[in-house]
Amino acid sequence: MTQTKTPRTPTRMVPAPSHGIIPERDLNSQPVLEARNLGIEFGGLHAVEDFNLIIGRTEIAGLIGPNGAGKTTVFNLLTKVYQPTMGTILLNGRDTAGMNTMQANKLGIARTFQNIRLFGNMSVEDNVRIGLHNQVRYGMFSGIFRLPAYYRGERQMHERALELLSIFDMQDLARHQAGSLPYGAQRRLEIVRALATNPSLLLLDEPAAGMNPHETEELMENIAKIRDKFHIAILLIEHDMNLVMGICEGICVLNYGRIIAKGTAEEIQNNPVVIEAYLGKKKEA
Repeated sequence: MTQTKTPRTPTRMVPAPSHGIIPERDLNSQPVLEARNLGIEFGGLHAVEDFNLIIGRTEIAGLIGPNGAGKTTVFNLLTKVYQPTMGTILLNGRDTAGMNTMQANKLGIARTFQNIRLFGNMSVEDNVRIGLHNQVRYGMFSGIFRLPAYYRGERQMHERALELLSIFDMQDLARHQAGSLPYGAQRRLEIVRALATNPSLLLLDEPAAGMNPHETEELMENIAKIRDKFHIAILLIEHDMNLVMGICEGICVLNYGRIIAKGTAEEIQNNPVVIEAYLGKKKEA
């Protein structure tokens, strides 16, 4: 675990009713996410076990840990790619038991992926419009017969797509083929597409992967801007500790599928158990 910066603007984190910590500003609002005793087994192996996490309504939270710790598995559980074999997930106060990925998305959770999953042969705008699928304002009848409602709905989706793209100053790339964009721009487009589903909780899986220091600094600013503009919570997996410590308010550390520490950036950065998980235990002389 390398030396990192402390957060630019420390947030006061306070105890929450469900034995967690959340930003003080979110204390009187229902948490956007509560994971209770969450776990999953694969062939008798506990990939994730006894995972407990609470995220405040406008919190920027981090999920970190060494490679293979189970972080992406947690994301797959939260988004219902995997069905947990134990525990409960409450999203906006509703139990997601039995829901599929699409139902969870409609309830307010969206994500990006460690490996970019754009439709490379489609335009930038069309990729965003796919995310707007649950906000279509016209029915099948209007679409087939090209009634006024169809053109009105199409215009609204076009305007909304450009508005979302403008978050990253990408509106002028709307007609470009998504697969032709530079790597960093593709990362940003995937975030925009996730935002198009109108989430209350956005999961970002290694958003800074492949970015240079300047792009990473810009990403930090944009993550904060997204939280403030959309009034949503963000949970990110990231190996860039400067980004994590610079933007995350609450941090959860995972190792071998279990939580080994939770706290603020400063607490995590100085936690000997976390340092040992990243660097290994020093051999005695």
